Amino acid sequence: MEQPMLTNIMYVTIYVTDQDRALAFYTEGLGLDKRIDFTGPDGRFLTVGIADSPVQIILWPRSADGPVVGTRGGAPGPLILESDDLRKDFEVFRSRGVTFVESEPEEYPFGIRVEATDPDGNRISLREQRKP
Repeated sequence: MEQPMLTNIMYVTIYVTDQDRALAFYTEGLGLDKRIDFTGPDGRFLTVGIADSPVQIILWPRSADGPVVGTRGGAPGPLILESDDLRKDFEVFRSRGVTFVESEPEEYPFGIRVEATDPDGNRISLREQRKP
């Protein structure tokens, strides 16, 4: 059986009602570093992390009804895993019965992405970063 090429836990997502207030808590209160603050087509992508750790925490907006969905349909899953070859891994996972939200991985500004769901309906985001 072919092994997938997952390489890293890229991000975990915390859904917040106020990104600026959350940023202050995680940086000023807990001492984490602000890593990314980018406003793009899916909304403000804001991350924090511990120095020298590759894992980042996404501070994603939520309303009373749940995560705010971006213009391309993408509130990130609470767990985001990185792959070196997402299209290949997608086929391996699909052959193993993994359920996906989309029929195929899609291009986005920073690489390739697809959303899977676990047996309880939790979203797991899979990403391949664009190579420079």
